[in-house]
Amino acid sequence: MSYLTGTPAGTASPGATDLRTGFGAPGIAHPLLAPCEWAELARPGRALHWVVLDVADGPGVRPDPRCLEAAGRLRNTGVRVLGHLDLRHGARPFAEVISDARRHLDWYQVDGFLLDRCPAGRGDLLEVRRTLAALRTLCEAPHVVLGHGTHPYPGYAEHADQLVTFSGPWSDYRWSQVAEWTAEHPPERFCHFVHGVPRGHLDEALRVARWQGAATIWFTDGTARGGAGDAWEGLPGYWDELVSRIGTGVSE
Repeated sequence: MSYLTGTPAGTASPGATDLRTGFGAPGIAHPLLAPCEWAELARPGRALHWVVLDVADGPGVRPDPRCLEAAGRLRNTGVRVLGHLDLRHGARPFAEVISDARRHLDWYQVDGFLLDRCPAGRGDLLEVRRTLAALRTLCEAPHVVLGHGTHPYPGYAEHADQLVTFSGPWSDYRWSQVAEWTAEHPPERFCHFVHGVPRGHLDEALRVARWQGAATIWFTDGTARGGAGDAWEGLPGYWDELVSRIGTGVSE
């Protein structure tokens, strides 16, 4: 279990007292490969904050009717669909990122974007701000999640709706520490993605997320075989149990 002295992250911020933890699905496999998973996510009552659509490491090269249908079903249930944009830790050319964003919007009418492998350093903030400003000119009020996977320079929090401040294995997460500056923001600003979580440790994992002040989570027993993205491609084997626990809340 991780520890933090003082007030749990985010609890000092107004408006966070009625917060409900929910899911952010970062990388379910293509609907052709995972039709049951997409159908399950579109069922009502799943406490989904958003689902990322990643056609082929982005929007792909042409419209995909299966992805359009899957995205439409989610939106019909009130769930945001976010287009996947890979920043490659700052190495991706600006024009390529914006081109991918346009295709996500034109082909799948996404509600926002997950900027995967987003840089986290202070020196990269200016370029990320430039990208975010351009994205917000493409559509009205897109929901933007910065996929750092670690605690970034605090200034990033001023420019995005949510930050992914942890992405990795349970063996690291259970002993992880939260950055002190996150206490200045409510829990709905932060996301945690954790793979390799054993069924018997679900309560502990949920307590870590609650204590560290992350309201959007994705916990799975999947493992990162060829990379972290592999772990997110399917639903966890204990999905129904996890949904039930989120629905009833987790005691501290």
